[in-house]
Amino acid sequence: MDFDGQHIIVTGASSGIGLATARRIAADGGTVTMIARRGEVLAEEAGKIGPAARWIAADAGDKAQITAAMDEAVSRSGPIDGLFLNAGIEGMFAATPEYTDEAFEAVMRVNVASLFWTVRHVLPAMIARGRGAIVITGSLAAETGMVGNIGYLASKHAALGIARAIAMEAAPHGVRCNVINPGFIDTPILAGVPESFRAQMAARVPQKRIGTPEEAAAVAAFLLSDDASHVTAQSLAVDGGLLGTLMIEG
Repeated sequence: MDFDGQHIIVTGASSGIGLATARRIAADGGTVTMIARRGEVLAEEAGKIGPAARWIAADAGDKAQITAAMDEAVSRSGPIDGLFLNAGIEGMFAATPEYTDEAFEAVMRVNVASLFWTVRHVLPAMIARGRGAIVITGSLAAETGMVGNIGYLASKHAALGIARAIAMEAAPHGVRCNVINPGFIDTPILAGVPESFRAQMAARVPQKRIGTPEEAAAVAAFLLSDDASHVTAQSLAVDGGLLGTLMIEG
């Protein structure tokens, strides 16, 4: 993949899939603007990547902050060729009767409203230029049911709907929008998971292992690149076969 001369923005870029994607974009010749809440971490990671990486501290769940960050990124590095909307939160784990209004609203703000605010802000310029690629980090939860986290499940179904709406509206104008749905990926979210449970997770995957952030980043980078010029409105699982296989253990 070749991102030479292109400016790609990555949200949720301080760790995990977002950081791996920022590294991949820079390695493939692009300029990458890394956005996340933790400015000190962004500064350190951008420094490791080198001059191709710039960073802006902003909370994706704050409309004023995330739209201002988009404007600042354009001012610093030029028009946006690709936008990877990777920021998200899991929310609380609880049965629906115990799930709080506050938790539901927080998840929907970061995982859904932020997508709407950000895309609405940048899409007109992409359409005017006649080019652009948007990728959203979804979840296998966008394709299946889930017990004990109604906010997260609802938000990822909504994210898929947003992506498909954008894709259909923007397709005639040269702008694409797709979703990656990671499965079990070795990100900081899994850092506190006991090894015994990680082994159980890996055993459920047909490939018998947990994926790496770099593997998910490679798919995100492909969808952001011109190599995927005829790919839009798609939802692609990066899960080692978990979603597509009925496992029957003997």
